[in-house]
Amino acid sequence: MRETPGARQEGTQHATHRAIEAVWRMEAAKVIAVVTRMVRDVALAEEFAQDALIAALEHWPVDGVPDNPGAWLMTTAKHRALDRLRQDALHERKHQELGLDMDAREEHVTPDFVDALDAAREDDIGDDLLRLVFTACHPVLSLDARVALTLRLLGGLTTDEIARAFLQPEPTIAQRIVRAKRTLSAARVPFEVPNAEARAARLASVLEVIYLIFNEGYSATAGDDWMRPSLCDDALRLGRILAGLAPGESEVHGLVALMEIQASRIHARTDASGRAILLMDQDRSRWDPLLIRRGLAALERSEALDGLRGPYALQGALAACHARAPRAEDTDWAQIVALYDALSVVAPSPVVELNRAVAVGMAFGAAAGLEIVERLERDAALANYHWLPSVKGDLLARLGRFEEARTEFERAAAMTRNARERELLLERAAETEKPAKE
Repeated sequence: MRETPGARQEGTQHATHRAIEAVWRMEAAKVIAVVTRMVRDVALAEEFAQDALIAALEHWPVDGVPDNPGAWLMTTAKHRALDRLRQDALHERKHQELGLDMDAREEHVTPDFVDALDAAREDDIGDDLLRLVFTACHPVLSLDARVALTLRLLGGLTTDEIARAFLQPEPTIAQRIVRAKRTLSAARVPFEVPNAEARAARLASVLEVIYLIFNEGYSATAGDDWMRPSLCDDALRLGRILAGLAPGESEVHGLVALMEIQASRIHARTDASGRAILLMDQDRSRWDPLLIRRGLAALERSEALDGLRGPYALQGALAACHARAPRAEDTDWAQIVALYDALSVVAPSPVVELNRAVAVGMAFGAAAGLEIVERLERDAALANYHWLPSVKGDLLARLGRFEEARTEFERAAAMTRNARERELLLERAAETEKPAKE
């Protein structure tokens, strides 16, 4: 059957829309960061970035995807911002001509229009991204609002994805983001990297934000892909910038160590078809040795700065245990349990305890790990967390309780929003049928 022109056009438009979505994921944070520097208002900058996205949806299906789509979005958003700046400048001149007192308005307008034009021409966006992180993490906002807003602005995540990361209802996250942007505008929060005194108080929330961005790239909560490496790259870049900005902060280096070592596994985490491969089954020769070396070096810097390791330094040490084992069977699980014991003291959470259950199951037997998991099933925070039944299924399978294991893997598959995770979990469920039939 020959393809009709209408069907061909529809297919082309669908492909274009997918391309726009992919470009937006990669470029949204950069566009918002640069435009925020111009207009000094996060909410307004996101509005102009969204205008650029709408323009792309209108023009690209007709004109084709441009050679440099990121630059196209950036230029379009800048034009929207410059139009607003011109309007503001015109209004200023009119008020001055009328002899109105402008002193009360100085803090409400963008500084000299020529300065804004110069800012629009600058191409280095690294500092702008860092400014955007600290702006979104300003203490005028609650911690939850800081993290959610930065994930939205820098990670380009939907409210649904952020809600899943927080194990919270989507409307709660949506309202939190809207209120956060309004609060920043009302408080006239400056778009800047804070001074040393203020930076110390805000660093912990910034680190949490960066790692959440990294995690969304490392294990995507939804969609067809197991990973979004571009988000990992963004988080790594921000982490490295922070390490240069605060070289005396142990936890900054600990976070960088953790991300470098985890990122070293990215190419080994999927097969040629894009299917997920779990840690213990990965070909470790495919782990990136350069990233491992960088991670171990960052961990050394962290440990040299502070003998009392914080949560990121401890997680970096956990990652290092795996990185130092040439084969899966060489993993020092007793050491990993000890590190999780320490982590559960400095940063207790149900997710940490679930990971500890995995380590206990490997070091001291599946029954010991299962005992911890069964206690965690009573924790409401993990009610919709698909890795809980997944871990339980693995432990049950190792104990020969295959029927129960299959039920848990199928339950986990039904809970995940990621297609690759679902595929992996259903494969695990199918594997439990073979021993049961033998």
